[in-house]
Amino acid sequence: MDEKPVDKNMKFEAVIGLEVHVQLSTQSKVFCGCSTRFGSGPNSQTCPVCLGLPGVLPVLNEQALMSALKVACALDCRISDFIKFDRKNYFYPDLPKNFQTSQLDKPVALNGFIEIEDSQIKKIRINRVHLEEDAGKLIHPEGDTSKDYSLIDYNRTGTPLLEIVTEPDIDSPANAHSYLSELKNLLLYLDVSDCNMEEGSLRCDANVSIRPKGQKELGVKAEVKNLNSFRAVQRSLEYEIERQTDVLEQGEKIIQETRLWNEDRQVTISMRGKEEAHDYRYFPEPDLVPFILDKGTIEEVKTSLPELPRSRRQRFIKDYSLPEHDAKVLTQERKIAEFFEKCCSNYNNYKAISNWIMGPLQAELKTRSISLLESGLKSEHLTDLIKLIDSGKINNKIAKAVFTEMFDTKKAPVLIIEEKGLGQISDEGQLKKITDKVIDDNPKSVEDYRNGKEKALKFLMGRVMAQTKGQADPVKVNELLMRRLNNEE
Repeated sequence: MDEKPVDKNMKFEAVIGLEVHVQLSTQSKVFCGCSTRFGSGPNSQTCPVCLGLPGVLPVLNEQALMSALKVACALDCRISDFIKFDRKNYFYPDLPKNFQTSQLDKPVALNGFIEIEDSQIKKIRINRVHLEEDAGKLIHPEGDTSKDYSLIDYNRTGTPLLEIVTEPDIDSPANAHSYLSELKNLLLYLDVSDCNMEEGSLRCDANVSIRPKGQKELGVKAEVKNLNSFRAVQRSLEYEIERQTDVLEQGEKIIQETRLWNEDRQVTISMRGKEEAHDYRYFPEPDLVPFILDKGTIEEVKTSLPELPRSRRQRFIKDYSLPEHDAKVLTQERKIAEFFEKCCSNYNNYKAISNWIMGPLQAELKTRSISLLESGLKSEHLTDLIKLIDSGKINNKIAKAVFTEMFDTKKAPVLIIEEKGLGQISDEGQLKKITDKVIDDNPKSVEDYRNGKEKALKFLMGRVMAQTKGQADPVKVNELLMRRLNNEE
C-alpha cells in the first residue's frame, strides 16, 4: 500500500547525535613508539607496526588509556572493568592494515552525561567513550583538475583517537554548538588534547534525522562526516534539517546515507549508503589481550581530576560575587581561570580584575595572536595597575596605555609610569591654572553652559584633558570647572 503524502503544514523536530573524535596529546602513537608530532615531513613518522607490515605486534600506549579514563570519569561515565579491542575491517587507501583497531562491545566507558546551557540547563547523555587509532591523510592536488591521483601521508596513522558518542539528545544546531563548546572546554581542562581543529585534533560526525513533533519513533538518519569546525557542524545541521524537511513535504522518502559537507557551496553531498556494524565485520583483536582495570586505578584517576569548568563557574559566582556571564567567560580556558584566581589572591577588587581580563587582556592576546602563557603577563602586575586606578594615581585612559606597554616591555606598571611621566595630575593649584586658562580662552562655551547647554561642560573638560595629555584627575577638574562656571569663587 502506498504511503500517504506528508502534510506540508506538519511541524517537524530534529533529533541529533554527535560522534566526536579527539586526538590525544601523547608523545607516541597508540600501538607503537612513533612520534605524533604535527607538521613533520610526509611518511617520516612510521614504522612496521603502524604501517601494518606482517609479523608485527601492537602494544597499548598507557598514557592514551589513562587519558581516556580521565575523560570518561569527567563525563560521569561507568568505567568498564574489562576492556577489549576489535578489528573494524574496511579498505581505504589511508588505512594501510585494511582494518582499524577500535572497540565494539567492550569500550573504555559507557553511560555518562554532560550538561549544556540553553534557556535552561540540559543534560546530554553520553552513550560511550572508546579508544581507537587514527587513519592517515589523503592529499589531493589543488587547482589542477588534470591530475587524477592523490598522495598519502601515513604520519597520522596510529595516532590515539578517543571517540565520544552521544545519545540522540540534541534537538537543534545551536544545542550541538553548545555541546561541542562545553566538551572542548572540558578536554582542555583535562589537558588530554590541544583540540586544534585546524590540525585535525578535534573532528565531528553528526547523525541527524527529523520526525513529526510529538512522535517518539526516530526518523531515518543521515550521517554528515568529518566536520572540522563548530561553525561547519552548525551550518551542516541547519542545511540537513531543511533538506530532510523538503524531502518529506514532497512525499518522498529519506534515505539512510553518509553525506559530506561542502564548505564552499554550504551544502551536504551524498557520499555512500550508511554502513552498519555488521558491514565492518568486527572481530576481537587477536594481538591485544583484554585489559582488566582494578578499582584502585579508577579511583586514582578520579582523584587526579582538576576542578572542572561547571563547578568552577559556580564557585566563581559564589566566592567572588561575579555575574554569571563573567564566570562563564573566565572559565572558558583553564589558564585564564587560574590567572584570575592568582590576581584575586593579590587584590580583592574582583569585578575590576574580571573586567580587565575579559576586556583589555583578551583584546591584547587576540591582537597579538598569542596565549596568556606566551604573553608573560604577571598577575601581580595587573593587580598593581588596578590598585593605581583605584587609588586615583592614574585614570583608565592612562592605565590602558600602560597596560599595552606592560605587554611590550614586561615591566611593572609603576616603573612604566615613572619612566614615561604618566602619573595623574592631582595638584589643585596646578590644575586651577589650567582650568582657568581654558575658561578664559573659550568664552562662547562658558556662555553656552550658563544658558543650560550641558555639552559645553564636556567640551571644556575635553580641552583640559587635551592640555594635560589625559593625565589630569577628572574628578578635580570637574570640581574646579563647576566652581568657576557657577561663580562660586
